[in-house]
Amino acid sequence: MPTRSGRVALVVEGGAMRGIFAAGVLDVFLEQNFRPFDLALGVSVGASNVLSFLAGQHGRTRRCFLNQMSRPEFIDPWRLLRGGHWMDLDWLWDAIEREDPLDRTAAAASGVEYALVATSARTGAPHYLTPTADTMLDAIKASCAFPVLYRHPVNLGGEDFVDGGLSDPLPVREAYKRGARAIVVVRSRAARFVKKTRLSNHVGAWAMRRAPAVAEACRNTARAYGEAVSFLHRPPADCAIIHVAPDGALATKRTSRDPEALDRDYALGRAHGRHAVEDLRRVLSGDAACRSA
Repeated sequence: MPTRSGRVALVVEGGAMRGIFAAGVLDVFLEQNFRPFDLALGVSVGASNVLSFLAGQHGRTRRCFLNQMSRPEFIDPWRLLRGGHWMDLDWLWDAIEREDPLDRTAAAASGVEYALVATSARTGAPHYLTPTADTMLDAIKASCAFPVLYRHPVNLGGEDFVDGGLSDPLPVREAYKRGARAIVVVRSRAARFVKKTRLSNHVGAWAMRRAPAVAEACRNTARAYGEAVSFLHRPPADCAIIHVAPDGALATKRTSRDPEALDRDYALGRAHGRHAVEDLRRVLSGDAACRSA
C-alpha cells in the first residue's frame, strides 16, 4: 500500500539472539493484520525475521530463538577453539528445516519486494539478495555468516558472502533509494546507540586477513553503522521514519541463551510493535509526523 508520496518499507536489523525483540514486533503486526509494506529488507537474523513475517508464520521466530537457537549444538564458544563454529549455522539450518521450517513458497509469493543484505567476500560491498524459494535458505545463511562466529563464507552463484551487517547493518538508505518514503525500522539496539570500533572488529579483521575486502569491512562496520543511524535521525524531508527500538540495552546479548531474558525482550518487542502500528497508521493518513516508538 503506497503512501501518497512513495512506497512503505520495513527494515529489520540483525544482532543474533537480540533479534528476539524484532520477533515480538512482527508477531504483533501479524496479529493485527498489519502488512502495509511494499518493500522489506532484512540483515542477518533480521533476514529470517522478515521472511517469517512475509510468510505469515506467527510465532515461528520466537520458537526458533527459544528452541533450536538456544541449544548448545548451535552456540558453543569452546567449539571455536576446537576448529569449529561458535555459531553452527549448518546444524541450525538442518534443525529448523526439520522441526519448524520456513514456508519459503509463501514468503516468495507474498507480493512484497524483499532483499536480504549480505557482504561480498570479494569486494566487501553490500549485496541485496532476492532469492527464490529454492535458494532462500542459502541466502539467509549468507546474510548471517558472521566472521569468527561462523568460520566460512557462504557461496551463492559462484560468489562468496559473509554477514550483511558488516557492510550495511541498517539498510535504510537502500530502502529510500528504492522509493520508500515511509520506513519502519526495527532495531535490536537502543534508538540512540551508535556502534564503536571494538576489539571484536580487529579480531574479525585479523581472522579474515586472507580475505582483505572482508577484513576492511570489519574495520569499517562502525562507520557504516553510524552513517545509517545519522540517516535515521535526520532523514530527507520527504521521508518519514518510524523507529522501533528498545529504550536501553536488551537483556539478551548476541549469544545469550537465557529463556527468561529472551521472553522478556520478546514481550518488549510486542509492546513497541503496538506503538509502531499506531505511528505508521498516523503517518499513512497524513495526520502526524513519526516518532521513535
